[in-house]
Amino acid sequence: MCEANVYLVEGEEPKLIMEAVDTVEPEDGGLRLISIFGDQKFIKAQIHSLSLVDHNIFLKT
Repeated sequence: MCEANVYLVEGEEPKLIMEAVDTVEPEDGGLRLISIFGDQKFIKAQIHSLSLVDHNIFLKT
């Protein structure tokens, strides 16, 4: 499986905002996250870093 967990970096500990994300699309000042189950979430953030080996995406506002 190649899906990733998405975290929002705020303060000391990143906060998990969505699991099993398959698609990240830029959209009107933010990002649309789409999971393998079809769930969608829009967040006004940008990519902070990626950890591809660990399947994690870190965002910041």
